[in-house]
Amino acid sequence: MKAFDRILILILFLIAAVFIAANLCLSERNNSPEGRPYRVEIGRIALEIEQRGLENIDLTRTKYVTAVEKIDLQNNASFETNSDYIIREINGELYRFDYRTDIKSSSSGQIIFVNLFLAIMSVMTISVMLFIRFRLLVPFQKMTDLPYELSKGNLAVPVKESKNRFFGRFLWGVDMLRENIEHGRQRELELQKEKKTLLLSLSHDIKTPLSAIKLYSKALSKGLYSDVKKQQEISESINSKADEIEKYVSEIIGASREDFLNIEISMSEFYLSEVIKKVSDYYSEKLSLIGTDFSVHEFSDCLLKGDPDRSVEVIQNILENAIKYGDGRSIEISFSEEDNCRLVTVKNSGCTLPENELPHIFESFWRGSNIGSSGGNGLGLYICRQIMNKMGGEVFSEIRDGSMLVTAVFVRA
Repeated sequence: MKAFDRILILILFLIAAVFIAANLCLSERNNSPEGRPYRVEIGRIALEIEQRGLENIDLTRTKYVTAVEKIDLQNNASFETNSDYIIREINGELYRFDYRTDIKSSSSGQIIFVNLFLAIMSVMTISVMLFIRFRLLVPFQKMTDLPYELSKGNLAVPVKESKNRFFGRFLWGVDMLRENIEHGRQRELELQKEKKTLLLSLSHDIKTPLSAIKLYSKALSKGLYSDVKKQQEISESINSKADEIEKYVSEIIGASREDFLNIEISMSEFYLSEVIKKVSDYYSEKLSLIGTDFSVHEFSDCLLKGDPDRSVEVIQNILENAIKYGDGRSIEISFSEEDNCRLVTVKNSGCTLPENELPHIFESFWRGSNIGSSGGNGLGLYICRQIMNKMGGEVFSEIRDGSMLVTAVFVRA
């Protein structure tokens, strides 16, 4: 804000300097011979007198000169006049030119026009600068602490609503982000609580059959059961308790495989062009910067069922995978139809994923052997499948001619 205020002060100084310079230039012009029009008229009449004589001069058409008289040096009355005059020598004779200056010159009109124009432009410039300061910079200055507060985890205080048409949607988005982060934190705490409760419950349940197995094992090792029939019963009891433990372990594994992302879908109807436009606008610029050829094939628009924002997320995740694991030469989006579905396929050149790993790419936390030094957590395509399944669609992949193709299947409305 201080930097902008310095710029505003500098602009005010520049405006003042322009005013002063313009008026000085116009003033010098008025004081110059060209700025005194009566002199021009006197010069023209003097030339006519030199060529044709005084008797042939018509002063009815003159604007400033009121009289022209040959001066008689013996008669002092020639110099007695109340008007302004100039003496000129013409053909060896002296002539007196009476003139008036009470006529408003065009130069004064120019001064008024220039000053009025500069005043209007100055008011407009200052108004725009003040508008930017108070309607853009001041509200934005109030929001500069929001990301910092969110990064610190300060989620309790809601973002104040604003009627500012420039930042209203931004503030609404930040508040939505805050609510989502707060909701995610609450869910994380609930999951942690459920996880601890589950572990405590299962550990307690496992202790009972485990202690029985240990007891039976000690009894058998000490030879407390000499009867063969009894030994057989003990063996069956150990086996039964082992099965019970195995069941609890299966429950733990099953709980770990449950959906931990809690992806929410808002079902509606949207046009395919809406999704493709958002994706294309962003990635056209991004891919051009890294030198990757990006093309979107022609398609016929249609109405789809699902969540438009989540659909954009699916295509973005697929494209990010294509950028990360392709060779960077080319990426293209193509379209096709099958039954009552519209298929959107993202193809990238330079696939290095082995064929036998292809079925695993949609699993959570799974990463292929071709990752190299690329970062990630193995959730991108897993999230894509979860979203598409919840929208009634599907996503699948294939390797063809050294290229990776990932296809999202959207259901038509």
